[in-house]
Amino acid sequence: MFGYEANEYDVKVYNEEIKDFVPDKIIDAHVHVYKQDFRLRVSTKWTAKVATECPYEDLNQTFADMFPGKKLKAVMMTMPNYDLDKGNEYIEECIGKGATGLYCTRYNTTPAEIEDAILNKGFVGIKPYICNGPAYIPINEIRIFDFLPHEHLKVMDSLGGIVLLHIGRDQRLKDPLNIAQLMEIEEKYPNLKLIVAHIGRAYSPEDLGNAFETLKHTKNMMFDFCATTFTDAMVECLKAVGPKRLMYGTDMPITKMRMRRISENGIYKNVIPKGLYGDVSDDIHMIETEGEDLTCFVYEEIRAFKRAAQLLKLTKEDINDVFYGNASRLFGMEF
Repeated sequence: MFGYEANEYDVKVYNEEIKDFVPDKIIDAHVHVYKQDFRLRVSTKWTAKVATECPYEDLNQTFADMFPGKKLKAVMMTMPNYDLDKGNEYIEECIGKGATGLYCTRYNTTPAEIEDAILNKGFVGIKPYICNGPAYIPINEIRIFDFLPHEHLKVMDSLGGIVLLHIGRDQRLKDPLNIAQLMEIEEKYPNLKLIVAHIGRAYSPEDLGNAFETLKHTKNMMFDFCATTFTDAMVECLKAVGPKRLMYGTDMPITKMRMRRISENGIYKNVIPKGLYGDVSDDIHMIETEGEDLTCFVYEEIRAFKRAAQLLKLTKEDINDVFYGNASRLFGMEF
């Protein structure tokens, strides 16, 4: 689907709940731009059922369709489990059109390659990912430094660059090793700018734990609430680090998905229209429903943040920082 086809319910949600809440200028700090022929293998995960590609033009049309009357720009990267060479080349092309891009790395990407991407190709930072770590480490056991090694952190620290980090391991944000390694990055590499994606993948109450009792002591670490509708995680993050260190991001095009999210026994589940995304009977994260009004994931994410903002009595300036100001300052984006 090119762009986003809003239905009557989408229009109602946008006009009544979102339009006057979000600022007129928005920076989406976490999107994926890529083409279908970059795909290395067919995935059965729910995320792959929403969109097999999202070219630059598709993203821009989607923004226009979802946020009429607003100006949007994005921080973009390729899809980390696709062909990184083709994907990074495509993001470089987008940078040439005025986009802001992150360079997707493998665990064995050389520091020289990273330097070249930042200094010569226009990338503002890197995006390591758990699936691009050493093949011999089980994905659920992978540590941050297995796929984001110290030699990468050292070069990014020397460049004052940005690292957008998606943490792994089954316990997600509450995993003690994840917390320890996040704190090590904070202490050892004060010049790099670390963003913890998805609020550390805290999608359910069981993912959160007491992580922010430690993370509240950080001074530089930032977070995005990309692809989550878990209001409590947003609240705890805001209470710990404040509204100048949290950013809006979507994980587009995944968040084109028509859905709402619930949590059962520590497992997040997307409630989706029956039949819309094919056979999902073997996916623990998907539940089908019939006859229910469902809007897009992006709107559900903003609804969740709005609840957090109301609960904490955030000001209009705070909300502008989360949706625009923080990313504008961090990435050097003004429009």
